[in-house]
Amino acid sequence: MLLKTFGWSFGVTAVGLAAAAFFWGWEAFALVAILSILEISLSFDNAVVNAGVLKKMNAFWQKIFLTIGILIAVFGMRLVFPVIIVAISAKVGPVEAVRVALDNPERYEQLVTDAHPAIAAFGGMFLLMIFLDFIFEQREHKWIGWLERPLARLGKVDGLSICIALIVLLVSAMTMATAAHQHGGAHADKSATVLLSGIAGLITYLIVGGLSGHFEDKLEEEEEREQEEEEAAKRAGKQPSAVGLAGKAAFFMFLYLEVLDASFSFDGVIGAFAVTNHIFWMALGLGIGAMYVRSLTVYLVRQGTLDDYVYLEHGAHYAIGALSIILLVTIKYQINEVVTGLVGVVLIALAFWSSVRRNRALAAAGGDGGDGDESARSDATSRV
Repeated sequence: MLLKTFGWSFGVTAVGLAAAAFFWGWEAFALVAILSILEISLSFDNAVVNAGVLKKMNAFWQKIFLTIGILIAVFGMRLVFPVIIVAISAKVGPVEAVRVALDNPERYEQLVTDAHPAIAAFGGMFLLMIFLDFIFEQREHKWIGWLERPLARLGKVDGLSICIALIVLLVSAMTMATAAHQHGGAHADKSATVLLSGIAGLITYLIVGGLSGHFEDKLEEEEEREQEEEEAAKRAGKQPSAVGLAGKAAFFMFLYLEVLDASFSFDGVIGAFAVTNHIFWMALGLGIGAMYVRSLTVYLVRQGTLDDYVYLEHGAHYAIGALSIILLVTIKYQINEVVTGLVGVVLIALAFWSSVRRNRALAAAGGDGGDGDESARSDATSRV
């Protein structure tokens, strides 16, 4: 099972590292390996959140996610995306941008660094909306009850998450404007860029998430009808089969996953420049990491890990919230990418540990894990 799920990732790792060593030497081998680990650590929370969406889709769309989706993730975000950034920011064509990356890597790094405020604002707002919509939603299981219960009640206010996100964006833009005023206008144009890019990230989230929700609502109606048919099949002695999310609903959920992955990739692409400014080393390292994120997503779905460890999804969304704030903070201040990676890993590890404690407490108490078993659940989370 493990080899079947991670087989392609192992193969790509071997080929990628061998290619780096063959074409560029052992230094490239080491840096590609480091970049792979960096990408995996930065995107582990992405895999957990992806699994929560992917488990709703049928086998066909899960395969699409692993084939076409990985091509988009590796070649689109890890190779083409940095080139597009350079092309837009430097006002040159993509071919010229590649030439700059190959012939003048320092200039390429500077161009991507200059584009960081726009990237951080877009990705930060998209991820922040994911976190806010999660934390303001009434959920059966609560990881940090004293915090999540009042926030879930606040979530009944219409449009609250959008208002908070816009306030955060406004503060970020005003901070850039204030810094520009204090330093002679060196960052004057960046405040407008941050505002526009953040709004674009918010609009992207609303469009993709709205379409996904629309078709998911339609699917729920179909599922009610299918459930009746399954019950009829059982009465007739036939074995029903669950197919999962399909059709237009699955397509828009797939689109949502790709945009989500793109947002998670922003910090990895930018953080890679702290390791190397070689475009092909970056593509190899980040691409290998992306393969493991995809495989890990499928592994979590097939093993039913999210059902067994109910707080993993909470930990991943808290990591998303932390990452969104970090991205917005990096518009003005530099934060080491190691810190970014560790935040997500630590939060998910705590969520996993809490889930294990909860399962043990429920097993000892003979509970079923529902809302009625409040004492066991609070015991499992009391020391988080």
